[in-house]
Amino acid sequence: MILRLDKLLADAGLGTRTEVKQIIKKHNVMLNDAKVVRPETKVDTEKDILTIDGKSILHEEFEYFILNKPAGIISAAEDRKEKTVVDLIQDKKRRDLFPVGRLDRDTEGLLIITNDGKMANRLLKPGKHVDKTYYAIVKGSLDKNLIKKFKDGIDIGDETLTKEADLVIVDSAPYILNESARSEADMTDSDRAYLDAVHYFEKKGLVLEDHMLGENKVTEVLLTIREGRFHQVKRMFEAVGSEVYYLKRISMGLLKLPDDLLVGQYRKLTDEELELLR
Repeated sequence: MILRLDKLLADAGLGTRTEVKQIIKKHNVMLNDAKVVRPETKVDTEKDILTIDGKSILHEEFEYFILNKPAGIISAAEDRKEKTVVDLIQDKKRRDLFPVGRLDRDTEGLLIITNDGKMANRLLKPGKHVDKTYYAIVKGSLDKNLIKKFKDGIDIGDETLTKEADLVIVDSAPYILNESARSEADMTDSDRAYLDAVHYFEKKGLVLEDHMLGENKVTEVLLTIREGRFHQVKRMFEAVGSEVYYLKRISMGLLKLPDDLLVGQYRKLTDEELELLR
């Protein structure tokens, strides 16, 4: 790809176009062993060697990160007042990253951060119906008849019913998992998500068992949806007389939230994971 020098440096996160012009003016910018002083100089990102004060500047057209989003952070590229999911990516090289879709402020879990608009459109396009699976702890004891109701579609106040969704009732009385009692390999996705839920409630000064007393009994569920309406999961449970206490996305398409990626952590997607998304 052929790019102007100032655009390349701006894309690499070194500053705005105005700021990188000052870098070019004040620093030793070398292109294939020749000093560069003009911002409009063309750079072939596939062939040319570019350095600033002896440090190599690598151009990456696209960056792909997987984030285990913590609660309390908004799913946006930027915000004047609040911290965003993109702000959490400390070692990004691109300035044009954005989240693929949105998770509510208080929802945790899998979120892809990239600047690849085409891939994002493929994953979010309504006609693609990409599966998104959530682990949730909800109010009350759920009737098994709801499994068919969720599959047939729920009226959440929109013009049409929700698309077919797969509801799995994991446990009608969640337990505090003894982490030392089983190996990491024996833990299921819902086990790991439940531990995150326990930590979530602890941060709020609550003990999850308190919600199991009397009429406040809670239920663990897995829900797979194939669209992304506003607050969809929460609205679906509200429509059947329940309430979501905790929500975490654990998979998107064929990509699962890695077991070793703790809440608030992120890393670059591997080539294998990118293939799953594609």
